[in-house]
Amino acid sequence: MPTVVVAVVGGVLALTGVALLVLPGPGMILVAAGLAVLSSRFAWAKRPLGFARNRAEAGMRQVARRRASALWALGCAAALLLVAALGLAGVQAPGLTRLTAVLMAGSGLFLVGSVVYARHAGNRAPV
Repeated sequence: MPTVVVAVVGGVLALTGVALLVLPGPGMILVAAGLAVLSSRFAWAKRPLGFARNRAEAGMRQVARRRASALWALGCAAALLLVAALGLAGVQAPGLTRLTAVLMAGSGLFLVGSVVYARHAGNRAPV
């Protein structure tokens, strides 16, 4: 893939992720995806990608070790899914559109999957 295409795709992913850090949606995931694309051609992107990977792994370890962290994350996921359901049901609220409701539902489901994965992987014996 040409370097220009990598730069545009990675940049769009990363900038969309940055926007979704303050909007409902999976911001950090898109930032990491953008950095992963950019790191395939640009050495400077490898350092922040490594930092993001280390922070994600630390969070997964914390959820695997601490029941309270897992319960807090599941509570946040339930709140996201509840607001998303209300938005999809047609409840009017500032900033709540069908698009943001779908993004919130996706974020909530991803969070549930991450907690389940972390708890399951954390309970397995190391090989």
